[in-house]
Amino acid sequence: MSKKSPLEQCVIDGLEAYFRDLNGTEPHGIHAMVMQTVEKPLLATVMRHAQDNQSLAADWLGINRNTLRKKLKDHKLIK
Repeated sequence: MSKKSPLEQCVIDGLEAYFRDLNGTEPHGIHAMVMQTVEKPLLATVMRHAQDNQSLAADWLGINRNTLRKKLKDHKLIK
């Protein structure tokens, strides 16, 4: 078994806590919940490190600049 990255372990730990907190309730929409939770801080952090250069941030993320702009607007990170 390979060693997990700190980021991967953080996701695992968070999901394990989520399942513990369910107290037997069946989960629904986990993928959307995780994507919603992770995407905003991901975008904000990458934009900060790219000094708000959307073209550079889009390149680092491996997505189209227009897609990045839409996501930034969706998360209210830009107007």
